[in-house]
Amino acid sequence: MRVNSGLAVDTVRNIEQATGRLATQSVARMDDELPWFRKLPPDQRSWVTLVAQAGVQSFVDWLRTGDDVLRLTGGVFAAAPQAMARSVTLQQTVELIRQTIAVAEQNLPVLAGVDEAAVREELLRFSREIAFAAARVYATAAENRGSWDERLEALVIDNLVTGSVVGDPLPSRLAALGWAEIGPTVTVVGNAPDGAPDVVLASVHARARRLDLVVMAGVLTDRLVVVIGDPTDPLDVAAQLLPAFGTGPVVVGPVAADIGDAAARTQTALSALRVAPAWPGAPRPVAAEALLPERALAGDEEARAQLVEHVYRPLVAAGDVLVETLAAFLDSGAALEATARALFVHANTVRYRLRRVAEVCGEAPTDARGAFTLRVALVLGRLEQ
Repeated sequence: MRVNSGLAVDTVRNIEQATGRLATQSVARMDDELPWFRKLPPDQRSWVTLVAQAGVQSFVDWLRTGDDVLRLTGGVFAAAPQAMARSVTLQQTVELIRQTIAVAEQNLPVLAGVDEAAVREELLRFSREIAFAAARVYATAAENRGSWDERLEALVIDNLVTGSVVGDPLPSRLAALGWAEIGPTVTVVGNAPDGAPDVVLASVHARARRLDLVVMAGVLTDRLVVVIGDPTDPLDVAAQLLPAFGTGPVVVGPVAADIGDAAARTQTALSALRVAPAWPGAPRPVAAEALLPERALAGDEEARAQLVEHVYRPLVAAGDVLVETLAAFLDSGAALEATARALFVHANTVRYRLRRVAEVCGEAPTDARGAFTLRVALVLGRLEQ
């Protein structure tokens, strides 16, 4: 009697009775030939053993029925959980298949007898279909993983934007995205370009890959938020990502020491973006710290505190004469001679004191932008006193 494949029933029966032994020999061969396989944890090695057993049994079913290729070959990988596709790569899976096929070929002379040539031919066809089935499994896993990562990334960006820490979900979500070990981060925000959010985000990730950057991105209403991992030069990196943003200002937030601090830094970047239109001549991109005066005038308490702490108080600590000279210079419309007359000093003395102001607080009174920042800092400092 012959089965559908044209082989004798005894031949197929012999192979079926040897499935357990063939699977055991296959795993033993993997252990001998593949160093990475020996390093797998016990649960993953057991998955591989189940797959090997299912593979040999599917080959028997193949010989017996000779049809339903997709069901027979696809069912091989149903023996292992989907997590195996993340712990064992496709290339490694191909190596495992190769070892199993090699063991089967070695046993063919004993198992197949006069049908050896026919069984060998069927084995080659079956191994080809198994390889295709493995590719399908990994392609599906990649698609599912991609969809899951997109949803998870959107949740992380929402956490950073809203500052929500209910149940502290951020660390676990970041770990799932592979961001647990990321060091410093910086958030870049701006208007989102026209188009569907998924198209916008695909463009961001494509550009990031070309620049060899690790990024997360999200579109919230009309804002595009991009978090960059371990940036070397935040402003330079943001400048390279500008084509991914729409028109209007693009703001670079302060560098966060780690991803856990990124939520507060993202809030700072968004605060700066809201007031950026008040400075039409701002560079693009612009640092959030450069918009401290506008943020303070808009009621940003963090910006007010920074201006007082880093601009006003250092001037006061350096001596009343610097504060007095700065106030007179600003009140005179930035006129050196008028300031000198008001203070009864030489103009060169005013120049020296203004240089000292710049050295002490980092803002130059002779620069229009610096003068504006100093004016706001003086007002805030006096109000606090």
